[in-house]
Amino acid sequence: MDIDQSELDQLQADYKKAVEDWIAAIRKEEALASVHHSTADLDAWEEAGYEEHKLQREVIYRKKLYEDALREDLFGF
Repeated sequence: MDIDQSELDQLQADYKKAVEDWIAAIRKEEALASVHHSTADLDAWEEAGYEEHKLQREVIYRKKLYEDALREDLFGF
C-alpha cells in the first residue's frame, strides 16, 4: 500500500525535530554538569537529566513511526 508522500515528509520532519530537541536537552544537561563544582545546581542538573531522558524516548517513538511508515510504503507491511 502506498503512503502519501506528505505523510512520510511529516513523519520525517517530526522525527528530525524530536532529535533536535533531544540534542538541545543533552547540551543543557552537559552545560549544567560543566560548571565549577561549588556553583553546581544539583536540582537543575537532575531535572535536565529527566528532561533529556523524556526527549530520548520521544525520539525513539518518532523513529519507530517513521520506520514503520517506510516499511509499509516500501514493502507493504
